[in-house]
Amino acid sequence: MSASILVVEDEPGIQELLKFNLGHHGHEVTVAADAEAATASMRDSLPDLILLDWMLPGASGIELARRVRGDPRLKDVPIIMLTARGDERDKILGLETGADDYITKPFSPRELMARIKAVLRRRAPQMTEDSVEIGGLKLDPLAHRVYGHFAGIDKPLDLGPTEFRLLHFLMTHAERVYSRSQLLDQVWGDHVFVEERTVDVHIRRLRSALEPTEHDRLIQTVRGAGYRLSSNLG
Repeated sequence: MSASILVVEDEPGIQELLKFNLGHHGHEVTVAADAEAATASMRDSLPDLILLDWMLPGASGIELARRVRGDPRLKDVPIIMLTARGDERDKILGLETGADDYITKPFSPRELMARIKAVLRRRAPQMTEDSVEIGGLKLDPLAHRVYGHFAGIDKPLDLGPTEFRLLHFLMTHAERVYSRSQLLDQVWGDHVFVEERTVDVHIRRLRSALEPTEHDRLIQTVRGAGYRLSSNLG
């Protein structure tokens, strides 16, 4: 599954290398040459992951990482630092600042893709192509299919594209409560301006689609807080 990746790198050659390899793997790439351009880009659209060079003109990658981790809107965005600084103390500083991983230049495209996949699996599992199954409900992102186990068989369920994304997010973050605004940011994208009550409409549609196998009971309303997907039918 494609992810939106913000590349913060000032060397044109490395920018092009990253854009080519990331694009080849289906990711959407935005490039910023310094911390200020990156900050402006993130004001417009929230990336799924940041590839961040340590040495940047103006504010360093470390300073930008601190800004990201200190911003409530950005703090959960995964960060992979790219740097020529291979000293152990530098790696520790990068990780302590909030980076999820650290890759030393030069690096192979294959290693970078493996690291990106691993970080997304940990921090943003809804962006991967891994199947997920909870309480007899199975979602396959690659085939874009959902099955509910009922009466001894796996019955295919028909979901619209938005309900599919909503279910995928909730299944990969089971038992956590999300407000309407959080779901809008995570499922619709923070650059999409729609009413929070839109979430309620799609939750109703999702429950309706899951009713044939009684998996609608997995989707719980938490009064005054939002919605949660339970890990069992209970």
